[in-house]
Amino acid sequence: MGIVVEDVSKQFGSFQAISQVSLEIKSGSLVALLGPSGSGKSTLLRLIAGLEAPDSGRIWLTGEDATHRSVQDRSIGFVFQHYALFKHLTVRKNIAFALEIRKTPAKKVSARVEELLELVQLRGLGDRYPSQLSGGQRQRVALARALAVEPKVLLLDEPFGALDAKVRKDLRAWLRRLHDEVHVTTVFVTHDQEEAMEVADEIVVMNKGMVEQIGTPADIYDHPASAFVMSFIGPVNVLPSSSRIFQANGFDTPHPEVFLRPQDILVETIPTDSTVSARVSRIIHLGWEVQAELTLDDGQVITAHLTRDRFDQLNLEPQQRVFVRPKEARAFPLFYSI
Repeated sequence: MGIVVEDVSKQFGSFQAISQVSLEIKSGSLVALLGPSGSGKSTLLRLIAGLEAPDSGRIWLTGEDATHRSVQDRSIGFVFQHYALFKHLTVRKNIAFALEIRKTPAKKVSARVEELLELVQLRGLGDRYPSQLSGGQRQRVALARALAVEPKVLLLDEPFGALDAKVRKDLRAWLRRLHDEVHVTTVFVTHDQEEAMEVADEIVVMNKGMVEQIGTPADIYDHPASAFVMSFIGPVNVLPSSSRIFQANGFDTPHPEVFLRPQDILVETIPTDSTVSARVSRIIHLGWEVQAELTLDDGQVITAHLTRDRFDQLNLEPQQRVFVRPKEARAFPLFYSI
């Protein structure tokens, strides 16, 4: 058993940050807490860490009730967004800090530090100071420091949020490989859907202090449990159910809105009984795919994603008349705005 959160709530003044949240995180897994700002994901992470105390409910770590344990007694490694490294200490000393505080024998500290420098790919940089490292390297030092005491649980709060896009993407792949080596139960907070999809074994989607859905990246994307999840995970077109694009295809729903992924819009240059007319408003080249903004005859604008091969076959140009139909669409009872 890794982490069990059991009916936990937390309120700050009149603001309900977490409302009766329950979830189980398997031992050795890598789980993302994903949601917009104010969804409660960071508060939940802090509750697991012991940095906040729940108003109600219980938190179990590796099979033991940790609800009222101090941070020091939870065997947790915590990594913040802004590294929180000691500027006056070398990389080697930063990593060794928690071990030295615990009065670990010097020989053991030295061996553990060298092992971690190798693990986080910073061998040869142990005598540098944080100011002499790149942002990505500093974040790897922070991770090494958190791993130094061999925690049972590793918690990461927006670990790559302060980094530029290229470094962030490189570190995501590195974190996944690192986790596969150390297998420590890891929970990380992010508002970046792509980051969660790329790194995590499971995603916990949060909204307004509650859990909307828990599942693998494929489950969350392919089988969203609510309008909020579908709107938040990946791009989506939201159209009224009365739109001709659905009526022409016999898509009937009592719900007022229909959700349509850009890749689920089929674009043709010859009309059929199941297509509706549209005009190409804009073409955006995104490397391996092309995004076409299309204006339907009723004035509604939708976005379609095409492979480069399909785009080349259609030979699309701005202002061209095309014909579209949905391959797959979804409707939900309620829509929660982001």
